[in-house]
Amino acid sequence: MKVKEKLNDLQAFVAVARTHSFTQAAARLGVSRSALSHAILGLEERLGVRLLIRTTRSVSPTDAGNRLLNVLGPRLDEIEAELISLRDSHDKPAGTVRITANDHAILTALWPRLLPLLKEYPNLNVEFSVGYELTDIAAQQFDAGVRMGDQVDKDMIATRITPDVQMAVIASPDYLSGRPALMLPTDLMEHNCINLRLPTHGALYAWEFEKSGQQMNVRVEGQTVFNNTFLMIQAALDGAGVAYVPFDLVEKQVESGQLVSVLTDWCPRFPGYYLYYPSRKHLPAAFALVADALRWKKRA
Repeated sequence: MKVKEKLNDLQAFVAVARTHSFTQAAARLGVSRSALSHAILGLEERLGVRLLIRTTRSVSPTDAGNRLLNVLGPRLDEIEAELISLRDSHDKPAGTVRITANDHAILTALWPRLLPLLKEYPNLNVEFSVGYELTDIAAQQFDAGVRMGDQVDKDMIATRITPDVQMAVIASPDYLSGRPALMLPTDLMEHNCINLRLPTHGALYAWEFEKSGQQMNVRVEGQTVFNNTFLMIQAALDGAGVAYVPFDLVEKQVESGQLVSVLTDWCPRFPGYYLYYPSRKHLPAAFALVADALRWKKRA
């Protein structure tokens, strides 16, 4: 025969057995003495065994009651401790937040803003996973992802974390010396270009340009292909060809003369990076803290 008991009735029994008093147990549980007595009587009736010996002065467990108390008490304590821990974790930033993002977003947005947070909250952990593909964060067990605004699925909660991203076509002065001038995007067909392999479909990225409302995609060719922006920049610094990368990653090299920015009037601005995640409900304190630190606050 299966016995199904209400957790409240079991908690009531443990409280009475430990305090040896219906009055004290009722006060601890926040119920009336008569309601508590009724619950215990009902439990004993359903189990078919007497659990408590009642006298005018005290209450004590029977042998069966002691047996149940020894098994049930520690388990209820564990449940209560875990519930308290869960409530506390909502208020105290602790645990690991897993984020998938490309290296550009991590270097320029995530890491600078989260490093101070990690120093302030020693129980907060952040795992960064570098990827260019459009990751299914639920399937891959990530808490959030970071992608350009126009790449975020409509069913996701999206929070902007950067302004728009300016792109740039760059090459070293040595490479450009003696080669055809780059006046139009189509001139890239005469150059050795450093390609980017897209991870989602495995195709090479078509460089995107825009000027005065005219849009143009150019499928460039060259000797080298990478799936990492920083390696593309290094190849450009080494004179291997022309690369198409976010301008903020090469701004210092352009200012110092190590690289030259060309086709500047054709290079577009893309929607900035967004932090995306499935739901706003019951966000853990650690994730809420990370999301707030990453949220882009537009300067007046």
